[in-house]
Amino acid sequence: MNATLANTIFRQSIDVYHQADHVDTPIQNPYEAQSMEALLYQKNWIDTVQWHLEDLIRSPEIAPEELVGLKRRIDQSNQDRTDTVEQMDDWFIALLGDAPRKPTARLNSETPAWLLDRMSILQLKIYHFREQAQRAEASDEHRQKAQHKLQLLLEQETDLAQCFDELLEDIRNGDRFMKVYRQMKMYNDPTLNPVLYQQK
Repeated sequence: MNATLANTIFRQSIDVYHQADHVDTPIQNPYEAQSMEALLYQKNWIDTVQWHLEDLIRSPEIAPEELVGLKRRIDQSNQDRTDTVEQMDDWFIALLGDAPRKPTARLNSETPAWLLDRMSILQLKIYHFREQAQRAEASDEHRQKAQHKLQLLLEQETDLAQCFDELLEDIRNGDRFMKVYRQMKMYNDPTLNPVLYQQK
């Protein structure tokens, strides 16, 4: 498991999604169920669909009932995203949970899975800013601005990849350790969201 593999799978998911380019396209995960590869593909597919749902909900011509439906779909997507990241964290705990810890080991605030979350979304930004930088009907100024932002995103891609690989290496070597704090979201829980439980 390394950053190169993760980014390759993220880009694969993005490319497959854009063949149909529709938010209702069903996922066809090519990897073995419950493998880290399958979780990475699933995670990015969720992110990619949500990216386009966020585009749709901002249409000035959207009907109010459609807006409500999209907002609820985005809420569910956020829950699915969190659940998938936590499954990835479980995978890392199984892989690295028994790694020796030096007395000088430092706690890392971000788990490997949440760093992968950032890397997945970054690949979407790279894809869409590259699209804008190559948009034929756009002005030269628009393409130049998009190209400048794309270069910064590509730099960030390199930096995050290095951070991810170094984090795994440090955990294996006992120089850093991770703790998993479940997200404990309240808004989708009918026992915790007062708007929901007061309706009973």
